[in-house]
Amino acid sequence: MEFDWLQLRILGLVAVAMGLGALIGFERELADKPAGLRTHMIVAGAASLFVALGDALVKHFDLGMSHEILRTDPIRIIEAVITGVSFLGAGTIIRGDSNRKIEGLTTAASILLAAAVGVCVALSKIILALGVAGLALITLRGLGAAERWLQK
Repeated sequence: MEFDWLQLRILGLVAVAMGLGALIGFERELADKPAGLRTHMIVAGAASLFVALGDALVKHFDLGMSHEILRTDPIRIIEAVITGVSFLGAGTIIRGDSNRKIEGLTTAASILLAAAVGVCVALSKIILALGVAGLALITLRGLGAAERWLQK
């Protein structure tokens, strides 16, 4: 059995995705939201793992096969991540006593964004992942403070 460097590479990608998910989740934790640090870390890591495994799976089965036998659609993996994460995000949305008050939409959106960051990392788009995580923090923390200031 030879050592498989691909597994270590995927593990590293998942760790980076989880670290970036932690940044987004930490902000949600500070805002005392239902999905916080651990949830965002796991979602980002899972999204990264699914995409990286999809790539590894294609390479594993593409050993000399013609393209007529092995057809892949990488978008399907991302669609599966989006579907699963959207279901998870829907669980964070709560409608209050009045029909006008709905809570958890931003948390649901941040969970979806954490998954997208994980996909970026799995595709080795680290600069994009860092930039998106930074934009998420600016949006969640910075604009949240601006909203509270405007409401006063």
